Amino acid sequence: QVRLVESGGGSVQTGGSLRLSCKVSAFPYCMGWFRQTPGKEREGVAVIDPVGSAQYEDSMKGRFTISFDADKTTLYLDLNNAKPEDTAVYYCAARVGYFDVCPRRRDMYTNWGQGTQVTVSS
Repeated sequence: QVRLVESGGGSVQTGGSLRLSCKVSAFPYCMGWFRQTPGKEREGVAVIDPVGSAQYEDSMKGRFTISFDADKTTLYLDLNNAKPEDTAVYYCAARVGYFDVCPRRRDMYTNWGQGTQVTVSS
Protein backbone atom coordinates (compact mmCIF):
# COMPACT_ATOMS: atom_id res chain seq x y z
CA GLN A 1 0.00 0.00 0.00
CA VAL A 2 1.34 3.41 -0.98
CA ARG A 3 0.47 6.39 1.22
CA LEU A 4 0.37 9.83 -0.37
CA VAL A 5 0.11 13.18 1.40
CA GLU A 6 -0.40 16.37 -0.61
CA SER A 7 0.57 19.87 0.42
CA GLY A 8 1.03 23.26 -1.18
CA GLY A 9 -2.50 24.13 -2.17
CA GLY A 10 -3.93 27.54 -1.54
CA SER A 11 -4.94 30.72 -3.27
CA VAL A 12 -3.16 32.34 -6.18
CA GLN A 13 -4.06 35.21 -8.46
CA THR A 14 -4.59 34.84 -12.17
CA GLY A 15 -1.23 34.66 -13.87
CA GLY A 16 0.53 33.49 -10.72
CA SER A 17 2.37 30.28 -9.94
CA LEU A 18 1.93 27.51 -7.42
CA ARG A 19 3.73 24.27 -6.54
CA LEU A 20 1.93 21.25 -5.19
CA SER A 21 3.83 18.50 -3.40
CA CYS A 22 2.93 14.90 -2.70
CA LYS A 23 5.03 12.90 -0.28
CA VAL A 24 5.04 9.25 -1.27
CA SER A 25 5.59 6.55 1.35
CA ALA A 26 7.04 3.96 -0.97
CA PHE A 27 8.21 3.62 -4.53
CA PRO A 28 5.26 3.17 -6.82
CA TYR A 29 5.86 2.93 -10.51
CA CYS A 30 3.36 5.30 -12.06
CA MET A 31 2.31 8.51 -10.36
CA GLY A 32 0.06 11.32 -11.42
CA TRP A 33 -1.94 14.40 -10.64
CA PHE A 34 -5.67 14.67 -11.15
CA ARG A 35 -8.15 17.43 -10.31
CA GLN A 36 -11.84 17.73 -9.62
CA THR A 37 -14.35 20.55 -9.43
CA PRO A 38 -17.82 20.25 -7.88
CA GLY A 39 -20.25 18.45 -10.14
CA LYS A 40 -17.59 17.24 -12.54
CA GLU A 41 -15.66 14.03 -12.91
CA ARG A 42 -12.08 13.85 -11.75
CA GLU A 43 -9.83 14.63 -14.70
CA GLY A 44 -6.21 13.91 -15.37
CA VAL A 45 -3.52 16.55 -15.44
CA ALA A 46 -0.29 14.58 -15.93
CA VAL A 47 1.38 11.29 -15.10
CA ILE A 48 5.03 10.32 -14.69
CA ASP A 49 7.20 7.26 -14.18
CA PRO A 50 10.23 7.04 -11.84
CA VAL A 51 12.71 7.90 -14.60
CA GLY A 52 10.87 11.10 -15.42
CA SER A 53 8.91 10.23 -18.52
CA ALA A 54 5.84 12.42 -18.30
CA GLN A 55 2.59 12.65 -20.17
CA TYR A 56 0.13 15.52 -20.06
CA GLU A 57 -3.50 15.79 -20.98
CA ASP A 58 -3.73 17.95 -24.08
CA SER A 59 -5.57 20.73 -22.29
CA MET A 60 -2.91 20.82 -19.54
CA LYS A 61 0.15 21.12 -21.73
CA GLY A 62 2.22 24.25 -21.41
CA ARG A 63 1.22 25.50 -17.96
CA PHE A 64 1.68 22.42 -15.80
CA THR A 65 4.92 20.58 -15.07
CA ILE A 66 5.04 17.26 -13.25
CA SER A 67 8.24 15.99 -11.67
CA PHE A 68 9.45 13.43 -9.15
CA ASP A 69 12.36 13.75 -6.73
CA ALA A 70 13.43 10.20 -5.93
CA ASP A 71 15.73 11.29 -3.10
CA LYS A 72 12.83 12.99 -1.34
CA THR A 73 10.22 10.51 -2.63
CA THR A 74 8.11 13.52 -3.47
CA LEU A 75 5.95 14.17 -6.50
CA TYR A 76 5.49 17.76 -7.63
CA LEU A 77 3.10 19.69 -9.84
CA ASP A 78 4.05 23.21 -10.88
CA LEU A 79 1.32 25.46 -12.18
CA ASN A 80 2.33 28.59 -14.07
CA ASN A 81 0.17 31.35 -15.53
CA ALA A 82 -2.73 30.15 -13.40
CA LYS A 83 -6.26 30.70 -14.66
CA PRO A 84 -9.56 30.76 -12.75
CA GLU A 85 -10.58 27.53 -14.48
CA ASP A 86 -7.66 25.82 -12.71
CA THR A 87 -9.58 26.17 -9.45
CA ALA A 88 -10.14 22.62 -8.20
CA VAL A 89 -9.16 20.03 -5.62
CA TYR A 90 -5.95 18.45 -6.82
CA TYR A 91 -5.15 14.82 -6.01
CA CYS A 92 -1.96 12.87 -6.41
CA ALA A 93 -2.23 9.21 -7.25
CA ALA A 94 0.03 6.23 -7.65
CA ARG A 95 0.06 2.59 -8.58
CA VAL A 96 2.60 -0.16 -8.34
CA GLY A 97 3.42 -2.49 -11.17
CA TYR A 98 5.44 -1.88 -14.28
CA PHE A 99 3.96 -0.25 -17.38
CA ASP A 100 5.76 0.50 -20.63
CA VAL A 101 3.83 3.76 -20.62
CA CYS A 102 2.05 4.98 -17.51
CA PRO A 103 -1.72 5.00 -17.93
CA ARG A 104 -3.61 8.27 -17.84
CA ARG A 105 -6.99 6.88 -16.84
CA ARG A 106 -7.88 7.64 -13.23
CA ASP A 107 -9.37 4.17 -12.66
CA MET A 108 -5.92 2.69 -13.24
CA TYR A 109 -4.65 4.31 -10.05
CA THR A 110 -5.23 2.51 -6.78
CA ASN A 111 -3.67 4.83 -4.24
CA TRP A 112 -4.82 8.40 -3.69
CA GLY A 113 -3.95 11.36 -1.54
CA GLN A 114 -6.52 13.32 0.41
CA GLY A 115 -6.60 16.22 -2.03
CA THR A 116 -5.54 19.83 -1.75
CA GLN A 117 -7.61 22.86 -2.76
CA VAL A 118 -6.27 25.32 -5.31
CA THR A 119 -8.20 28.54 -5.83
CA VAL A 120 -7.27 30.97 -8.60
CA SER A 121 -8.79 34.40 -8.21
CA SER A 122 -9.28 36.85 -11.04
